[in-house]
Order: sequence, then C-alpha cells, then structure tokens
Amino acid sequence: MTSKSKGLCRGAVVAALLTGWTLSAVLPPAAAAAPEGQPAETRRVAVVIDDFGNHMKGTEQMLKLPIPLTAAVMPFLPSTKADAEAAHAAGRDVIVHLPMEPVRGKPSWLGPKAILTSLSDEEIRARVEAAIAEVPHAIGMNNHMGSKATADERVMRIVLQVCKERGLFFLDSRTSHKTVVPKVAQELGVPLLQNDVFLDDVYTHQHVSRQIGVLKGMVAKREKTVVIGHVGPPGLITSGALLAAAPTLQAQARFVRLSELLPPAGGQAAPTPAPK
Repeated sequence: MTSKSKGLCRGAVVAALLTGWTLSAVLPPAAAAAPEGQPAETRRVAVVIDDFGNHMKGTEQMLKLPIPLTAAVMPFLPSTKADAEAAHAAGRDVIVHLPMEPVRGKPSWLGPKAILTSLSDEEIRARVEAAIAEVPHAIGMNNHMGSKATADERVMRIVLQVCKERGLFFLDSRTSHKTVVPKVAQELGVPLLQNDVFLDDVYTHQHVSRQIGVLKGMVAKREKTVVIGHVGPPGLITSGALLAAAPTLQAQARFVRLSELLPPAGGQAAPTPAPK
C-alpha cells in the first residue's frame, strides 16, 4: 500500500518479462474449455488493482497486463491524475480509492484527507467530493484500508450518499467483517460490488501464489468473482503472478472490467461472507 512504498519487493526478472510479453503470448485460444464442461463465457472475473497515484512499483507493469482490469487511484497524491489518465487511455475502468480510517494502522498509511470517524458530517462530505474531483474518469469508488470507517453507519451513509449523487458505484473491499456497506448501500440504492479475495495482503511470492490458487478455486465455482491486488511493494510480484496465471484463468472464465459485474440499476450484488 502507499504507506509502505519503502518496502522493495523482489521481481526484476518478472518486470523484464512483463515489458516484452504481448496478449497473444499469454492468453490461450478462445476455444479453451472451462472446467466441468461449463463455458468460460458464463463465468466472469474482475481484477482490481489498488493504490495507483503515487508512482508506485509495478504501475507500468499492471497497466500493460493483457487482461481487463480496474485501476483504483488514490486522490491527492503526486501521480493521481497521471495514473488515472493512463489507465483510462489504456481502456481500464477507473475508480476512486478513498482513504478511510482503519481499526489499527499508522495515520501516515492513509494519505492526505482521509475519511475519519471523528470528522463532522460536513467535513466527510467535503472530503469525499474533493476526492472524486481529484480522480479523472472515475466511475466508482472503493475503500483504502477503512476497517473502522466502513463499520460506522454514519460515515458510510454520507460516503454512499455522495456516490449516489455523483452516479458512482461502490466496491466494498471488505477489510472488516463488521462492514455496514451492504446495508447502507441497499437502503440508498447505490450499486454495490464486494471483494472476494486479496491477492497480496502479504508481500511474498509464496503468499501471492497461494492466493492465485484460492482465486482459481473461486472462479471454478462462481459466476462472478472480484479480486484485489496492489501496486507498491507487491506490485511486481502480483503483476507477474497474474500474467503467469492468465492462461489457466482465461480457460475458466472471462476477464472483465469491474463495471461489467454491476447488478441491474438499483440492485445489489449477492452478499458473501467478509474475509477474516
């Protein structure tokens, strides 16, 4: 994440491979069969990459991945606008990666103008509106950290009300099992999606490989799956793992932008248990 940009991750070899590979080199033929005879077209997986906006490690490699993905861009940072513009130009969905208060963690991890539970209603609204204005081409929003804020109904009612007014959907990253986002989003009629698995909450090749296995298992059983990874310390590890896994995943499901998973207008995605 943005606050941990000093933690350098391994992956120079992966970076070299990523720079030279093309779509035809990594994706299997369209006729590849999905598991158990089910057509791959009936299953969809959306890859969301968090923490764009601060010249983070792996930014270029992520945007070059030969699969649709969604760029979650943090506001108020040095490359916020440049990363959002680059993602949009590459045909990616762009969403606001809104910094929100966690139960535990250093304030410096949040970045500027974070949404804190101690703020007044007026200040929360002002910060959400300013964050949206900072990220060009944003069509949705998700939470950066936020285990405390997403469990606070007052806070989330303001955040989601602004999303409704601006025509944005919300992706609950589900950093807390106490999240009130599904409840409030349903009440307000805000289109909602929910994260199913984090790829790189631990910054090691071993962990990311294990999470890719979890993702493959989910894709085999679900019609739609949302997965979140990050630029930054794990950026090259995660981009390399996604590149390597693309052929198998493409045989199982169709990669889509996050917006392609949205439920009908005013509807909600089916809730799933929050990660532990």
